[in-house]
Amino acid sequence: MTRRTNDPYNDSSPAAGAISCGARLIIFFLAITILFIALFAVYRRWETASINTLVMLEDAAVELNVAERFLLQNQLSTQRDALLSPAGSATEPVSMTVASGDPATRIADKLVAARALREDNRDLFLEYLRFYGLDADLHAGNFTLDPTLNIPQLADTLTGTIGGQIELNFLPGWRAEEMTNYLAVTQPANIDADQFLDIIYRRVPFDLSDYAFLGSLSADTSLEGYLFPDSYTVPRDADAAALIDLMLTRFGDKVTPTMRQQFGEKGLSVRDAVIIASIVQREAPIAAERPAVAGVYLNRIAQDMKLDADPTIQYAVGFDAASGSWWKSPLSANDLQIQSPYNTYLNNTLPPGPIANPGLASLEAVANPEQSNYLFFVASCANGEQGSHLFSATYEEHLVNVQNCR
Repeated sequence: MTRRTNDPYNDSSPAAGAISCGARLIIFFLAITILFIALFAVYRRWETASINTLVMLEDAAVELNVAERFLLQNQLSTQRDALLSPAGSATEPVSMTVASGDPATRIADKLVAARALREDNRDLFLEYLRFYGLDADLHAGNFTLDPTLNIPQLADTLTGTIGGQIELNFLPGWRAEEMTNYLAVTQPANIDADQFLDIIYRRVPFDLSDYAFLGSLSADTSLEGYLFPDSYTVPRDADAAALIDLMLTRFGDKVTPTMRQQFGEKGLSVRDAVIIASIVQREAPIAAERPAVAGVYLNRIAQDMKLDADPTIQYAVGFDAASGSWWKSPLSANDLQIQSPYNTYLNNTLPPGPIANPGLASLEAVANPEQSNYLFFVASCANGEQGSHLFSATYEEHLVNVQNCR
């Protein structure tokens, strides 16, 4: 015999059915209300973001789906202050190298390590790149980053896109070949790296009549030394000649008539001053020491002494395959005997030309050298003084300094 049992979930009474139906309706209307409130909140945030000219929805990368576009826009718009504040914690310009093929996450890590980007800004930086589709446009190359850059400016610098233009960064102390290699790696605009070097070495015609400081330069003399190292914003159709024009013009603007007069008061032509400044640039990585180093070289010139400057030997040696550098270090005893007019250990004159392209601080150091009786200096070996030097007035003092650092 089959026993009939009551199913508590299948109560067929009219009252129970009405209660169940009412409960479902209440839950349904609550869900609709919550959804409406959520959509309204999202809409208000989107509306607020839409009037924020920093993060516009229509500027989002086309590959983003609708959800990603709204999500990233909302995240970025609520972080406006962080986006517009300096992105890092550095207090001085920092240098960073982006290798070919570096993904955005690795570049962000390098920025953090260089203190151009704070750790708490790392994800915001990556979200900014993702929203605008810039994560695939980051350039390989060597960058000198201003510590005041905010995240949008940092992204613009690393992608080389500023209002449809390209930003290039040349470091003080680079020789022409290093500048050329930077252009070959980054391949910016229509700038052909080989043509750039050909113009510098005067293998192709280039009119110098607009640059008064080059008026006495012979037709076969290199432009090395006058390619002012700085940041340059160039249009996307710029070629090598246009870039060199910018660099020479910048040199003319920075090396003021007052500085040129100061060179003359020391018996130096502009070319002599640039030659000495290029050696100072390579010898003194610490900017505060450059006037002292410039003073040493000017004192030696005044006493008809050889400069004995290692960077001039490095320039003469050229590219060192073992280290992959244009500045071989350390130099060998054989290197010091290299037969070259740039060997200031053998020749009692200035090199025939600059050995690098000096920055403004090195040029100013030659214009305003430290007044002293120093004739010698050697790299300091004291802890915490990397790049600094010990100065001395006599050879005996110099030998003591050298011995103490062995």
